[in-house]
Amino acid sequence: MRICMTVPGRSRPGRLSREDTIMNLQEIRNIARAHGVKPGKLDKEHLIKTIQIAEGNFDCFATASDGVCDQTGCIWREDCFAMAARKRSPH
Repeated sequence: MRICMTVPGRSRPGRLSREDTIMNLQEIRNIARAHGVKPGKLDKEHLIKTIQIAEGNFDCFATASDGVCDQTGCIWREDCFAMAARKRSPH
């Protein structure tokens, strides 16, 4: 069973806005440091995958095919869908 971390203050009950769900790189770096991960010059995708491994989870970020993912409580969910869609779209 995979459990994703939640960030206090990031979400409100009811409808979430985009600002509540998409994280900027500085927020992700702070989460990385809290898990003992040194962010260095990792890009967003690789940093999140490193955090997922540090949490004991699969490093599945940006692999949600067709916007399908059963991890509804994952804090990376919206970023994941957005990045997976960018990877799928032709350039």
